[in-house]
Amino acid sequence: MSRALVVVDAQKSFLRRESWRASSNPDVADDVAALVAHARGRGDRVVWVLHTEPGTGGVFDPALGSVEPLDGLEPRGGEPVLRKTVHSAFGGTGLHALLQGWGVTEVAVCGIRTEQCCETTARAASDLGYGVVFVVDATATEPIPAPGSPPGRPLEEVLADPLTLGTDAVVTRTVYALSGRFARIATVAEVVGVD
Repeated sequence: MSRALVVVDAQKSFLRRESWRASSNPDVADDVAALVAHARGRGDRVVWVLHTEPGTGGVFDPALGSVEPLDGLEPRGGEPVLRKTVHSAFGGTGLHALLQGWGVTEVAVCGIRTEQCCETTARAASDLGYGVVFVVDATATEPIPAPGSPPGRPLEEVLADPLTLGTDAVVTRTVYALSGRFARIATVAEVVGVD
């Protein structure tokens, strides 16, 4: 079996958002780095995917300089760095063709945000026929305000709102949604301890 680690949106853009202060895993770069080192040691492929929103003037606008891997995460020569403008790492990036060309049959998914781009990538990978390992503790997310909440509220207000979905609930929902349907859920320790 040929495997690849897909690192989704583990980028500095998130550090520029106030909501990152309430992140589920502020040390996500360390967890991703452990997976990257393990994958490289096994000879697995590593693919980096960065989210971009060109011309928006926001944190995902490449012109502002934050669309680059988090500190401690350094793509090596030969490891593709793909850029996407949608949630799935497969959307418009050529990732599927790349993985097919390498003969990859299983992907491990990690990065930011647990329920958004990571989950969407895992679902897409499953639909494309890959075995998927979702390394849940090597993902991170932020609290989600209730639908219809006023945009732009300060973080403290969002956190005080009883309708806000906290990070533990977001991660749990993702695990329930993916497990046994789209992916095998694993921890970093389980992945690096396997072989």
